[in-house]
Amino acid sequence: MDFQIGLVIAGLVVGFIVGLTGVGGGSLMTPILLYFNIPPTTAVGTDLLYAAFTKAGGVFVHNKKGNVNWKITGWLTLGSVPASLITLWILNSIKTDIETINHVIKYSLGWALLFTSVAIIFKNKILKFSQKHAGDKFHSESTTQNALTIGIGILLGATVTLTSIGAGALGTVTLFFLYPLLPTPRLVGTEIAHAVPLTLVAGIGHASMGNLDIGLLGQLLMGSLPGIYMGSMLSGKVPDQFLRNAIAVMLFMAGYKLIF
Repeated sequence: MDFQIGLVIAGLVVGFIVGLTGVGGGSLMTPILLYFNIPPTTAVGTDLLYAAFTKAGGVFVHNKKGNVNWKITGWLTLGSVPASLITLWILNSIKTDIETINHVIKYSLGWALLFTSVAIIFKNKILKFSQKHAGDKFHSESTTQNALTIGIGILLGATVTLTSIGAGALGTVTLFFLYPLLPTPRLVGTEIAHAVPLTLVAGIGHASMGNLDIGLLGQLLMGSLPGIYMGSMLSGKVPDQFLRNAIAVMLFMAGYKLIF
């Protein structure tokens, strides 16, 4: 596509906010792409690879700090990647026109935004509730816990592949319930590590179906990479809760508009 400075600025802003607050880029970027009249299928496909590239750097930093539990990441991936492949197969196999698929993705995207906005607002309360009710069974991994982690991976795999949303905010919040005694930085780092293979597989799958705009991806990365760096440098120096609540309100409004 033709160069648009607005898309570079959008990448810069989203990257800055992600670096500052840790809020998933997909929940912010995909609605912005729709605002630029990018078709939903192309917006989702391009945003998935955008997320894979931007979060790969985050994995390097978190792993260096010891904030990635690779065992949990493995159980999540065991559920999410097969679910992503199945979702891609279903999307590719549906014998319908592109307008219908765009409508389905747009509707699914709206609900994903609504759930994400609620997850962001009540994130701290959910964490405190989970920690308060955590019993001894959470101190050591169990077969049931591993099975539930795979189940969360399946849900995230399908949701992220269909909407490009959920790997960040929704994934972290759901993990709070299963691993409430795991420090928050390790939960965030673990979910980022899981998001990279998931978004990469889903993004490549969408690209194989023609749902990728290389020019668009390049413009977004041009802005987001320096934006993430600047946001990370200022992290902790700006009222985090205020920003999160403001973002949640914007996502709720965007989701409501897509559905209704």
